[in-house]
Amino acid sequence: MNYTSTILLDFNSTNYINRVSQLQIPNDTKSWLMGFVMTIYESDLEERYDKPMVWIGRYISLASLFCILAMLADLLHAVAMKLPVDLSGSMPGTVDQVAKLGSVAFMCTMMANLLPCLATMDSNAMLANVAALGVLVITLVWNVCIQIQTGVVSSVGRSKIIRDPRDIEMVYFEIPGIVLQGGYPDPLEVLFGVSYPTIAATYVTMLLVLLIIHVSSSLAILKSKQIIELKYQKAHEAASTCIQQLNGEMLTVEKLEPYVENYWIMAGSGSPQFIIACSATTTASGVICALTTILHIFTVGWSISEYTFNDCGSAYGKSTQLILIVQFIGVLLGTVAPLSRCFASLSFKVSIESIRNHTKVCKVESYWTQKLSDWKDSCIPFPFRSHKRMVVIKNMKSLILNFSIKLQKVVVVVCKVIALNPFFFTTCVLYCLRCLKWVFCSSGNKTNDLKGINYVLQLENEKELAERTLKDLSKSFKQLIRRSEKKQPKNLMNLIKTKTTKGFQGVRMFGNNDHHVQCSSSKVECRDCWSLAVVTLATIVLTLRMIKNMEVDSLLKSVREGLDYVTLVEKNLNATPEYVSIQKVAKRLWEEVDVYHIWLGIKLKDVASQVTTSASQEDATLQIVRIFLGKAKNKISEGVESKNGDYKFTSICANSMSHITETIISDHNESQQKSFDELISSRIADILAACLTNLPQVIAMECHTDVIEKREACVKAAAQLLGETKEIVKTLQGPSMEVPSLKREDLPFIDKWHAEP
Repeated sequence: MNYTSTILLDFNSTNYINRVSQLQIPNDTKSWLMGFVMTIYESDLEERYDKPMVWIGRYISLASLFCILAMLADLLHAVAMKLPVDLSGSMPGTVDQVAKLGSVAFMCTMMANLLPCLATMDSNAMLANVAALGVLVITLVWNVCIQIQTGVVSSVGRSKIIRDPRDIEMVYFEIPGIVLQGGYPDPLEVLFGVSYPTIAATYVTMLLVLLIIHVSSSLAILKSKQIIELKYQKAHEAASTCIQQLNGEMLTVEKLEPYVENYWIMAGSGSPQFIIACSATTTASGVICALTTILHIFTVGWSISEYTFNDCGSAYGKSTQLILIVQFIGVLLGTVAPLSRCFASLSFKVSIESIRNHTKVCKVESYWTQKLSDWKDSCIPFPFRSHKRMVVIKNMKSLILNFSIKLQKVVVVVCKVIALNPFFFTTCVLYCLRCLKWVFCSSGNKTNDLKGINYVLQLENEKELAERTLKDLSKSFKQLIRRSEKKQPKNLMNLIKTKTTKGFQGVRMFGNNDHHVQCSSSKVECRDCWSLAVVTLATIVLTLRMIKNMEVDSLLKSVREGLDYVTLVEKNLNATPEYVSIQKVAKRLWEEVDVYHIWLGIKLKDVASQVTTSASQEDATLQIVRIFLGKAKNKISEGVESKNGDYKFTSICANSMSHITETIISDHNESQQKSFDELISSRIADILAACLTNLPQVIAMECHTDVIEKREACVKAAAQLLGETKEIVKTLQGPSMEVPSLKREDLPFIDKWHAEP
């Protein structure tokens, strides 16, 4: 024992083998002692190598936390699944076992949340995501099965956890039938004698079912989008006739609002997410997710007494507790969305006709299997030299796809059966609420407005469902309009009402003098751009603010609000390359002026400092305009001579400043009725107002897109824009403004306004 104690006190030294070999003891004892010391040494090395696992555990907790916020982050998703795929790591403690099971439950929750998001992807992205999900799930299932077989997910625990490999008295050797210290391990049971391997097998089964549901839903989504797209194109042709019938007339708010609402109904009812959310597979996934959560709650609750003893024997240390807590919270929170989505979609479908259709569980609609049938009937894309080989492959293809079609039908029927329970529960609750409402509330004769019923897109035509869909979508549209009306740009509205001239004379005056940009040795004509003119005038205004007693904050706020809408007009209606290049210049210039207070490398405060301090406000404005005119001409000359990388940007900006300042001075000299400040603010108001006369056309264009996944977001943006600018559009279309008699296709171009007499 003295020899053993000596070795144990120094077992970390590098010469421990020499010490044992130098002992004067029998060879068999020396061999036994050498094996024992090597075991201790290897245990010490393993402990040293396992030290980073604690930090890995904390990282898993952090990744799981982010997965709660974003269930679809694939990278974080994979990290959060570290525990169930860890084949070699020992997980002897109760907390370790429950944490490993919790990670599988967390995976089930994430899959249930992922299902509706498949509808937002195009065909290639959906195929890639489903394939990646399949690889992950199959790998996870295979790993869990191996762990059940090898005992990593064990039905027995340890009576004592070894904290220090040198504490020999606590060590027992797990030899079948022989336990040297501590007694036999205690069985780990959760509820009614159910062991952890049984729970793990249940989770694995649910994972596989969810994977099959994802594949089944993907096949339905592919065909559903094609059906909805055909119906959308017909409805789009019908809705666009109101624009085509205007014959050059203004698109008023009264005509525009029902137009946008029709597209809102089409986008909402034809949304792939809405369609998949109302499907039987989504309801079934919500039920499975809820069952997984209930089982996990029982598992955690039954084992909670073990947590106080810090029963964490794995290399992850106490970070396993953190993983368990975070993922348990994630399972609870992650169940809310699938379950609420399940009941919300079912409540949307409650009607006499839908109840009758819902009970027909054996009826499988064509869109579930149509994609597989199309693949079956399609030709093989590559030729075969051997006729026999071609026949064999075609027969195999038909055999596989026939089996897939039958399997798809079975999956749909099973999902419909699973969905019956929540459906009937929701039906009973809703009808009870309707009865109470009928008893306690006065039932007035309510007439439903069904004008937009033809714009409700459905896979299967159900009149009652279409009416309910129309009612809910119309209600949500009106709510969105009301919310957007509260966000109207008040400063911009006030500027347009108070400063805009009749007939937008400020825009036409800019066309009095031809101007060119000296981008090379010859003069190159520069087209005007709404945003560039506004930014150039705003540069002068911002410089005025730097002089004492020059209050122009309200005007600058109006410019900032107005430029957002000007950008939308130019993006939709001035999208030719020549205009886009000028718009990019204006965007860059505005960033330099508004953020950094610099115009072409010249600090605005330096320009303001050149103004005579004793000058009146009128004289100060005139001095600033003349200073900018001089600097603009210098920049044009410098740009032609240097021809550096930025010469085109400099020439365009300088030319715009030169032209605008010359026009302002010329107009002021011709008419002394307006001060310089009034003249500048009136010019800004006229340019913004003239540009914003195109807003109805922009809103109408924003309603439609050919990409089905982006349709809902586009219409929402159009509806918000309509609500925000409704009063502006009404003001600009009023009799006091007198919009020029230009063709509608000419209104978006400032050059056309210049040409108008």
